[in-house]
Amino acid sequence: MKKLILLAIVAASPAMAATGPFFSLGNTNFVVLISFLLFIAVLLKFGVPGMLTAMLDKRAAQIKSDLDEARALREEAKAVLASFERKKKEVQEQADRIIASAKEEATAAAVQAKADLANSIARRLAAAEDRIASAEAGAVRAVREQAIAVAIAAAGDLLAKQATAATASASIDEAIKQVGAKMH
Repeated sequence: MKKLILLAIVAASPAMAATGPFFSLGNTNFVVLISFLLFIAVLLKFGVPGMLTAMLDKRAAQIKSDLDEARALREEAKAVLASFERKKKEVQEQADRIIASAKEEATAAAVQAKADLANSIARRLAAAEDRIASAEAGAVRAVREQAIAVAIAAAGDLLAKQATAATASASIDEAIKQVGAKMH
């Protein structure tokens, strides 16, 4: 069925409608052929194929130039990317070094602070021990002085009870001799 329809379409075409000899002006196919050949001749006379070729060559050159520029830009972008990646790596390494250095400094500062604190505690402890020893010595001295004062008072009371005028006078004379001997 499809073949039959195709045959009908070909038979109804204008090329099959012409009747008579092919090389006559009454034949439309011949007239169209002559017109087409004249058109091609005019195009060749005015150099249209050369112009078309020149335009296509120019367009091809422009496309090639654009492609070369795109390749150059791509290479430049790769170089810039590699440069940025190197810089990023360098900055990361530098940041790592700074962090490590800061950790070391913090550790050293903590050790130094501990040592300073230990020294400060030791100094304060020594100062407190000195104050305690001084207070202890003062208390011992105060107790001795108090004991001496009590002993003197007790001896004075005892001597006052036992002393007679003769013994008091002899005692005073003996004391004066001792003072005189110590003074000279």
